[in-house]
Amino acid sequence: MSSVVRLAEVLPAGPPPARPVARVGVVVSLNFPDLGEETAALVRRFTRVCLESLHAQGAAFELFDTSAPLADPDSIAGHDGLLLLGGGDVDPSCYGSADLDVPNSYGVDVRADRDALRMIGVAEDAALPVLGICRGSQLVNVHRGGTIVPDIEDHALHRGGPGEPMFLDEKIGIEEGTRLRAILGAEQVVARSGHHQAVDRVGRDLVVAARALDGVVEAIEDPDRWVLGVQWHPEDDDGPADDRRRLFGAFVTACVERRDHQPTTPEKRNRP
Repeated sequence: MSSVVRLAEVLPAGPPPARPVARVGVVVSLNFPDLGEETAALVRRFTRVCLESLHAQGAAFELFDTSAPLADPDSIAGHDGLLLLGGGDVDPSCYGSADLDVPNSYGVDVRADRDALRMIGVAEDAALPVLGICRGSQLVNVHRGGTIVPDIEDHALHRGGPGEPMFLDEKIGIEEGTRLRAILGAEQVVARSGHHQAVDRVGRDLVVAARALDGVVEAIEDPDRWVLGVQWHPEDDDGPADDRRRLFGAFVTACVERRDHQPTTPEKRNRP
């Protein structure tokens, strides 16, 4: 029997900021096909930590649960930033793959993919900062015309094997001169990973911002706009809290900047 994640299980325990510095739209499928209890527990914990991290940075949020069709994906344009969380695999048809029989595939929901991709497009048209995590990073890449590695065959660096915990600590090299390097202030980090897919061909106007020790892409970014995707899970509270604060802090700062300046067209942005 599939497990169910309820909204009340992911909301922060404390109240929202009295005077939010920014309002962020958060996209996640709390439930997706074949959701087992182990993964449901991760969805509950990761989503809650993410939302708590936004509150800690002074930001409010609106949760867009793509488990069901969204009433108005275009409403993201009225927010100050877009945050896309992890979840199931992206449907191969979204990135033009003819092979729909993907090994180890799970949680595929093409309707949820299309809702999320629509929101990314609207957010970019509105010049919102965009942060994608795991599945969210892959969706950002697909929106820009990039592709996904359907299944990483040598997965030892990226997720646990059969009978092992799904998530593990992974060493990741951060590319010099990137926004991500400026945010994290390190050439290498140890992050929490549990993925069997990753960015393959990088989409238009994006660059690789981080790689695993085996060369697998672990982060992408747009050098000229605040668009960033990380394959690992900074919202895993078993991982480094300082890196999580730095990443969420930089994202919220970008959201505040966007709100204060309200650009009507995409503009060049300096890295933090």
